[in-house]
Amino acid sequence: MITIVGMTWKEMLRKKVMLLTLIMSVVFLTAFWFVASALGSNMMAGRGNVPGSTEYLIQQVTAGSVILTLGFFFGAFVMAFLSIFSSFSVIAGEAEQGVLQALLPRPIPRTHWYLGRWLGYVSLGIVYAALLFGSILAITAIRATIPSDATALIKSFLLFVSVVPLLISLSMLGSCYFSGLGNGVFMTMLYGAGWLGGMIEKLAGSLRLEEAIMKPLMLTAGILSILMPADALQRRMLSEMFSLTELQDILNLNSLLGPLGFTQVPSNAFLWFSAGYTLLALALGLLLFRKKDL
Repeated sequence: MITIVGMTWKEMLRKKVMLLTLIMSVVFLTAFWFVASALGSNMMAGRGNVPGSTEYLIQQVTAGSVILTLGFFFGAFVMAFLSIFSSFSVIAGEAEQGVLQALLPRPIPRTHWYLGRWLGYVSLGIVYAALLFGSILAITAIRATIPSDATALIKSFLLFVSVVPLLISLSMLGSCYFSGLGNGVFMTMLYGAGWLGGMIEKLAGSLRLEEAIMKPLMLTAGILSILMPADALQRRMLSEMFSLTELQDILNLNSLLGPLGFTQVPSNAFLWFSAGYTLLALALGLLLFRKKDL
């Protein structure tokens, strides 16, 4: 299995997937640097706050919260597309190219091959997510104040990277059913549906609509979030990072962030559901791959 994991890493480097991802990440982080500088300067300018005063510290934390929310909002897309497009054709594509027919007749159990591939993609995605997570925090720390509670940062990091095994499990499961191109389109649309569900919840909460209109919107958002929990995990991640239940009365982040606010924060039960959802997708993928006619 370790050999398969190493083969997965080498394949990603050979196909220049990681190189392209790193180049795009540098572009994203460069743009984020300028955005963070502009927002940080604008939010602190003309406030009349004395450095070190309570008002100044609150404004620093507020600026950091807004910048981090924007950074992770777009950073989640970068991480999601690496997870999806690294694994969307792992089975269908290699079966079409004859790679699986050459490898699997050897004494390699199909379960070991599948888990080795899964571990390879997940480990690579987590390493990239850790670099992205640290970079966004570091850039924000230069222009504003970021959360310093180690427990909150660890929780938020674990929630941030939890999207990687979720998406890869679903992507590899889809590759057992669809062609490489078809699975790529399917996963992109599924991820977009989850993002749309999250945006509906945020907008519905910030606009304060009537109950007759709110119910069908929230029902739709809930169904989409169940089908693809990635965006909901992102919202819980930011809630943990900012210790939202403790700071909301002081900073009122929802009014500052508007449609990117935290009107609906997923519960612990939803986290357990997401974990079970990931394990179920992995188990179904293993079962289908063992029975798949190559």
